[in-house]
Amino acid sequence: MSYAAYKMKHWPTGIEHCAAGFITHCPSDAAAFSAPAPGPAASPSGAESDADSSAAARRPRRLGPTPNLVVAAANVLEVYAVRADAAPAEDGAAFDGILGARLELVCHYRLHGNVESMAVLSDGAENRRDSIALAFRDAKITCLEFDDAIYGLRTSSMHCFEGPEWQHLKRGRESFAWGPVIKSDPLGRCGAALIYGLQMAILKAAQVGQSLVGEDEPTRALSSSAVRVESSYLIDLRALETNHVKDFTFVHGYIEPVLVILHEREPTWAGRISSKHHTCMISAFSISMTLKQHPVIWSAANLPHDAYQILSVPPPISGVLVVCANSIHYHSQSTSCSLALNNFSSQPDGSPEIPKLNFHVELDAAKATWLSNDIVMFSTKTGEMLLLTVVYDGRTVRRLDLMKSKASVISSGATTIGSSFFFLGSRLGDSLLVQFSCGVATSVLPDLIDERSGDIEGDLPFAKRLKRVPSDVLQDVTSVEELSFQNNILPNSIESAQKISYVVRDKLINVGPLKDFSYGLRVNADANATGNAKQSNYELVCCSGHGKNGSLSVLQQSIRPDLITEVELPSCRGIWTVYYKSSRAHTTEDNEYHAYLIISLENRTMVLETGDDLGEVTETVDYYVQGATIAAGNLFGRRRVIQVYATGARVLDGSFMTQELNFTAHSSESSSSSSELLGVASASIADPYVLLKMVDGTIQLLVGDHSTCALSISVPSIFTNLSEKVSACTLYRDRGPEPWLRKTRSDAWLSSGIAEPIDGSGSSSQEQSDIYCIICYESGKLEIFEVPSFRCVFSVESFLSGEALLVDAKGRQDDTKVSLKKEVADSIRVVELAMHRWSGQFSRPFLFGLLNDGTFLCYHAYCYEGLESNVKDNSFSPAGSVDLASASDSRLKNLRFHRISVDITLREDISSLARPRITIFNNVGGYEGLFLSGTRPVWVMVCRQRFRVHPQLCDGPIEAFTVLHNVNCCHGLIYVTSQGFLKICQLPEAYNYDNYWPVQKIPLHGTPHQVTYYAEQSLYPLIVSVPVVRPLNQVLSIMADQDLVHHMDNDATSADDLQKTYTVEEFEVRVLELEKPSGRWETRSTIPMQSFENALTVRIVTLHNTTTKENETLMAIGTAYVQGEDVAARGRVLLFSFTKSENSQNLVTEVYSKESKGAVSAVASLQGHLLIAAGPKITLSKWTGSELTAVAFYDAPLHVVSLNIVKNFVLFGDIHKSVYFLSWKEQGSQLTLLAKDFGSLDCFATEFLIDGSTLNLAVSDSDKNLQIFYYAPKMVESWKGQKLLSRAEFHVGAHLTKFMRLQMLPSPGLASEKTNRFALLFGTLDGGIGCIAPIDELTFRRLQSLQRKLVDAVPHVCGLNPRSFRQFKSNGKAHRPGPDNIIDFELLAHYEMLSLEEQLDIAQQIGTTRAQILSNFADISLGTSFL
Repeated sequence: MSYAAYKMKHWPTGIEHCAAGFITHCPSDAAAFSAPAPGPAASPSGAESDADSSAAARRPRRLGPTPNLVVAAANVLEVYAVRADAAPAEDGAAFDGILGARLELVCHYRLHGNVESMAVLSDGAENRRDSIALAFRDAKITCLEFDDAIYGLRTSSMHCFEGPEWQHLKRGRESFAWGPVIKSDPLGRCGAALIYGLQMAILKAAQVGQSLVGEDEPTRALSSSAVRVESSYLIDLRALETNHVKDFTFVHGYIEPVLVILHEREPTWAGRISSKHHTCMISAFSISMTLKQHPVIWSAANLPHDAYQILSVPPPISGVLVVCANSIHYHSQSTSCSLALNNFSSQPDGSPEIPKLNFHVELDAAKATWLSNDIVMFSTKTGEMLLLTVVYDGRTVRRLDLMKSKASVISSGATTIGSSFFFLGSRLGDSLLVQFSCGVATSVLPDLIDERSGDIEGDLPFAKRLKRVPSDVLQDVTSVEELSFQNNILPNSIESAQKISYVVRDKLINVGPLKDFSYGLRVNADANATGNAKQSNYELVCCSGHGKNGSLSVLQQSIRPDLITEVELPSCRGIWTVYYKSSRAHTTEDNEYHAYLIISLENRTMVLETGDDLGEVTETVDYYVQGATIAAGNLFGRRRVIQVYATGARVLDGSFMTQELNFTAHSSESSSSSSELLGVASASIADPYVLLKMVDGTIQLLVGDHSTCALSISVPSIFTNLSEKVSACTLYRDRGPEPWLRKTRSDAWLSSGIAEPIDGSGSSSQEQSDIYCIICYESGKLEIFEVPSFRCVFSVESFLSGEALLVDAKGRQDDTKVSLKKEVADSIRVVELAMHRWSGQFSRPFLFGLLNDGTFLCYHAYCYEGLESNVKDNSFSPAGSVDLASASDSRLKNLRFHRISVDITLREDISSLARPRITIFNNVGGYEGLFLSGTRPVWVMVCRQRFRVHPQLCDGPIEAFTVLHNVNCCHGLIYVTSQGFLKICQLPEAYNYDNYWPVQKIPLHGTPHQVTYYAEQSLYPLIVSVPVVRPLNQVLSIMADQDLVHHMDNDATSADDLQKTYTVEEFEVRVLELEKPSGRWETRSTIPMQSFENALTVRIVTLHNTTTKENETLMAIGTAYVQGEDVAARGRVLLFSFTKSENSQNLVTEVYSKESKGAVSAVASLQGHLLIAAGPKITLSKWTGSELTAVAFYDAPLHVVSLNIVKNFVLFGDIHKSVYFLSWKEQGSQLTLLAKDFGSLDCFATEFLIDGSTLNLAVSDSDKNLQIFYYAPKMVESWKGQKLLSRAEFHVGAHLTKFMRLQMLPSPGLASEKTNRFALLFGTLDGGIGCIAPIDELTFRRLQSLQRKLVDAVPHVCGLNPRSFRQFKSNGKAHRPGPDNIIDFELLAHYEMLSLEEQLDIAQQIGTTRAQILSNFADISLGTSFL
């Protein structure tokens, strides 16, 4: 292998940064976002996001405007909207007037760079939006704002301080511990970024009324503009004598922006505290951006050396809190006070005693967010939540009060979202959305409402709202000044913190940090699967999380449904389940059971009853059973069933036919044979209409009549003499209390609010529905019509080219449209369309198109009120011509669609007469979405308005799919495989599908370290450590020598010292098993370690027993004693055997244990011998059945972190000295060094990469790079074979902690290639999973030239350059650049999102074809679908 491909399979989930801001809407619009309480008029799903003022008035009292949540996980940026459901006033179950809240995705991006820091630029105005400022490694800052026209983020400014002209800023340094840190001024006047540790970049915001883009006045007036950055300049902090900056922030309450910097005058460390302490200080600089001056206005010195964070206190208090590990200090220009948190806090000599807490807590690495203007919440390093109340009087702070609150996830960031929610982002556990409330007695709430309008109520901080409670102290306090003055009634202020209550509303799943994983069989694995289907027998069992958030994550890339029953059923062409509701029975729609299952075979149709069991009733029903069925469904509110077959249709009431229709050709030319029967190609059903597409490409519509439950055929007049054929069509039913598409009309304000009861069956008048017909012609033009009037309301010239945005083409005819290259345009057409809007009050419709080359287009609708259209209308419609205006007004002028990337590789030719592939489901195991059948079937689940794509490989191609809900199969599914089996299944319940891969998390309540798999009994040995609190004297006595303890006893006279405790991690090895039927994880056996003994590695090894001459499979554990730096390191090697019998008490028995010098950090089996890395020595031992005898050894440099073995070759990675490549010779029994890498490298993981007969060595390092080496003794530059040569190098942007070598699967394009090909699956500390796969030179050259084109052809988010991101980062160490032989699929993925014209164009420029490129993509994707 000379070439490799890098492909991410599961993107990072560990959230590192979170912030809240009004990104997609400004605060004045936000009132409409929270749903009103379902009153008499509004139905439970409530008003839509552009609800009128009545909705705003009824919204929950507490919920002020809720901002968006922006989160960043490594290089993934996501923007969410918080959706809260209001409870009806009398509902007691609701918490604070809210029934529930969830996060819904607005947009997400994968960036070419890791987000180092994030801030939201906000000027606090009611009608301005906020911008997101992101900082990237070295010194790049990008500001993003939300653009309604594209429904996504757009870069508004970029600031880069890198490159030769800014080289002087580094002052000769090469490596920096942190990337840039960015903060923003609370009033949005500027932002500040600390780059290279000593340079402060000030980003000046544009004044309101000025903007970079020359927009006209009306534009800005209509759409709320976002905060923009106008210019930037640098302040050199060394000139201000602030070296060693630790943190900085902007403070409130000054006329100009004031920046407070926490810095250390002279650094110190824990070993020098006795002579040098209190080295930190804070300085406040007033930033004058016009003069570019920054005088110091106040400062405070003598802060503890462990100060690390500075928080700005909101008004009316203002000032800053300095957070240290052992104390908290408040400072402002006039006052200061402090609070000691434990016994380690000290104060400078001669200063007054500072108040202490009555409990001990350490605050290092805590994250903080303000819940109200005087309560700040800390999330500590153990996951506890602490509330700090700033007790103040006027503007002087009296004291600080800290109290314990609940415990939650160990967080990496916290942010308050509006007035009722906060979000805890976490890298080590699931991130939580929490609703909080400052417990006001409920009886008081109604009295509060009348005093002021609802808006102020939402914006008042809690402490003020508490004061509005009628009581003796506060009789008629109305004005704000008195409120803030009364605010310091001391008991109240502390009480407010005690009364805060929480409820977790939503969580975002995180599987990181992946420390280790193993690859084992699933519970429902199928033993006789072959080929690619065999892969879905496996799952990845990962160690993820830390401490109390530690868990075992079980990940599967493909879904394998749980089989209930299967029947052999050859040559099946389609299946449908239908409801049958007699007029008497009233059941809720959601839970109604299906009545019949209709199965269409090649030339007949079967009908089954889906009662207690499936019974065939084909003979006794009036269904058309002599031929194949094309479609079946329900009409007239589920009271009738419609069955469409090739030459006609039948309407059935239960099992009795009420009407039969035959289809004839309606063409005027062939008058002689006008009565001949005409075949139906496909049908789409939307109650009460049925749309038919005939074999000759014409269209017919069946119109239903609710009163008679009968259908009549009508051919829309506009389709009688079409010039071109229809290639695909579908019906879309837009339903709900307020159908969504109506809002996109230009006359939306006229039509909304008029309820028209549509069906005579007395259904509620709120539920309205409009039917639309979507048609795509062979030319690729798409049109949307209203049904039944067939007025065109939306049209797009070229749907099949897959443009990023679809905009209504009427009134915008431009002749500059590039025509597609003819030979391609003729061959590509749309074969299937679907449009659907899933449940959820704020959901918007999706539009899907399937092309005949297997491309799956997916669009999401949104509403954009463009300006140019309104202006044009006024110009050409004078007051008289009403008809002209109405014709243009009825169009869905504000409707737009934006394309969504879905990672689906279908790549197969689909004939235009093929069976429909897209099946939409609304409830399968509680999930909704669509199923795409075909050769590579795939589930697309809709969770939080985003697509989760999960393939299903286990049965090969799937012909047909439908949902089934009955007594024995609750919300299940039926599908038919191409081998002719009909399977009735359910989705496995244990898994959560709202993740990149389906995941099941098993909490361990400890930190998992390493896991391995014992295949014979499907057991998973796992190292877990649990923190245990021990008395201090017990800890010391174990650690130290006895005479030292004796000496200590004399000193420690005070009882206080003896009661101190210390937390130690206790290690154990648990053997877990996944129980077969139940799918629960059980601990079968636990092996505890001794005190202070850390288990470092556990592996299953196969050893050759020299006495019995047989091979034995044993579990080997390597440990180390951690006793401080005064005791020589030692460790143990433990061997355990597994008992074969089922009923024995002990699953594992210890067969060997021996102490060794040095920590045993890795073990492996090498040709029946055991290879042990103990300290800096690698020993090879043979096993006699009771003893290990050393036969060979090799001296490693420092400490071995990983061992890998292939045949008789050994690869090991050292903690600082890169990789070594050894071989083992049996006859001389010696381990010899073949070659090594002479550079210095901090290895994280190593593995062999095998490609046919070539052996390569892959290694990942602490700078988030990946390198591939090879051994070539015949090459001159390898110094006669001593040196490993570099094959390729690549910057991954995440720490790779584990490689696993898996054989690549044969894919159709690579069938002739060598089969002995292995790819490396890797896991990262951010929760990402990806693979490195070898590829042949021809493919590499083709895709590499494509990659170079895409660097320029695609607009990259944040303006980041993918090439510079993927360059090896040596972080200041000497490094010779290696070859660039890895292609990056993260960049190549953009190719499929380009429009068809651009794809063909780029392919032609690099001298290949689009089909060739896409088949290469599919081959690599198929070859690495291991799970």
